[in-house]
Amino acid sequence: MKYTQSSGNTAEGPADWFTGTVYMDGVRNPDEQSAIGCAHVRFTPGARTVWHRHPKGQTLYVTDGIGLVATRDSVQEIRPGDVVYIEPGEEHWHGATPERFMAHVAMQEADANGQVVTWLDHVTDEDYQAAATRTA
Repeated sequence: MKYTQSSGNTAEGPADWFTGTVYMDGVRNPDEQSAIGCAHVRFTPGARTVWHRHPKGQTLYVTDGIGLVATRDSVQEIRPGDVVYIEPGEEHWHGATPERFMAHVAMQEADANGQVVTWLDHVTDEDYQAAATRTA
């Protein structure tokens, strides 16, 4: 067993990765023992990731609030206790609804090169509003 005492500070999500205010608490980074990376991510109302993809896929476990997860073809409302698996290479984004906070645990595996994510373009306000309207 390996025990790691909590020592990291909450970090604000960078503007290259998110629109709006997002807070992240790292749980673990991939290392020589495990390729799994994990973070608890909190989105303020209207905040969201940019489009992105993961070489080995991603699992989201919703812990609080109401959010959205979207692919290029679909959008899904997500709530506490929901689990979402995004396929390897599938372009997607996730975040809070316009009126509610949302938090999730994001888990992803590094590939052989140590890569866990490729960040793409920002989700436009128009595309975000359209997605939020589809689930309302």
